[in-house]
Amino acid sequence: MTAYIILGIIVAVLLWGVIMYNRFVALVNRTKEAWSDISVQMKRRFDLIPNLVETVKGYAAHERETLNAVTEARARATSIEIDPAKVTPEQIKAFESADLNLGSALGRLLAVAENYPDLKANQNFLELQRELTDTENKIQASRRFYNANVRDLNIGLEQFPGNIIGNMFRFEKQPFFEVEADEAKQVSQPVKVGF
Repeated sequence: MTAYIILGIIVAVLLWGVIMYNRFVALVNRTKEAWSDISVQMKRRFDLIPNLVETVKGYAAHERETLNAVTEARARATSIEIDPAKVTPEQIKAFESADLNLGSALGRLLAVAENYPDLKANQNFLELQRELTDTENKIQASRRFYNANVRDLNIGLEQFPGNIIGNMFRFEKQPFFEVEADEAKQVSQPVKVGF
């Protein structure tokens, strides 16, 4: 009888370990999927930018500095490649910084467009602006989805008894997608446009 009790306890512990392991595998994969969602939305944003710049260029030829800033910020942002399976805090920080620079440059571009009534009425520009706004909303949603999955994974890895299985199989905590306070303050500042 004692042998059955001991065998039952061993089977229960092994079953618990398998369930915890599978939970962490699912959380890691959801986190990778969430990062991929961010990448997909950023690619969509990067693809829209040249069309937006070309549309504005036709109306605001003397705004070369702003147009160049957007193009350069896009180039920097697209040069950062992150493998969802190996995301590091340094990579996310570089990605966040490039994204903030691009967002700031786009803000200046849209502010320039406000000074051109014909441009604001142009159907192509309006459609591109609508798509860009939609994409920005999707990027924000993707970031929240990523951070929610990272939160769940990190909590699971920190809580007892999940931390035992997590450490045993070397699951790692993942970094959040955050905006530094100074960078967020910089982006929230009003855009100054000079002629």
